[in-house]
Amino acid sequence: MTAGSPLRILQDSLRGAPIIWKGDYPYFIHPISDGIPRMDPDVLRATRDLIVSSVDWSKVDLIVTVEAMGLPLLAAVGDATGKPTVVIRKRSYGMEGETKVDVATGYSQSTVFINDIKPGERIVIVDDVISTGGTLEPLLQKFEDMGVILQDVVIAIEKGEGRKRLNEEKPHWPIRSLVGIDIIDGKVEIVD
Repeated sequence: MTAGSPLRILQDSLRGAPIIWKGDYPYFIHPISDGIPRMDPDVLRATRDLIVSSVDWSKVDLIVTVEAMGLPLLAAVGDATGKPTVVIRKRSYGMEGETKVDVATGYSQSTVFINDIKPGERIVIVDDVISTGGTLEPLLQKFEDMGVILQDVVIAIEKGEGRKRLNEEKPHWPIRSLVGIDIIDGKVEIVD
């Protein structure tokens, strides 16, 4: 059982997170972003509570995430708010209106598929991590092109310059994070 404010619980859970290298890319391992090591339920509750308390839900029609690691947050936030949820999938279902988007992380490239999100819907995107912004940027652009209203974008953990870059390039995109980290001397450090 962890004690403290929701922000403190999330921050404390990040300190000491293991680091692995994917090529030249330092990758931290945390239950919110990777599902391992095992998640203390207080960490998920704290992250959920930080998201839920920071959004005006009266202006939201739908909560959206990208599989896979956004799923725990999507389920927790959807349950707490009673709002419907949609998962952007990594495979095609061939549904009418399905939209394909090419995305890239700091260490890989892939394609994701948007289904059942309609023009004019007011969405909140919740996700686990932003680092380069390579997944989020093409998705937000596609949503904008589709006529979807980006009400809010809440990322649990920010590492790197991706959010800052996107906020500078597209200031009308409402991207924010709950906690920022950096990897310094092989360790996770909390940054403002």
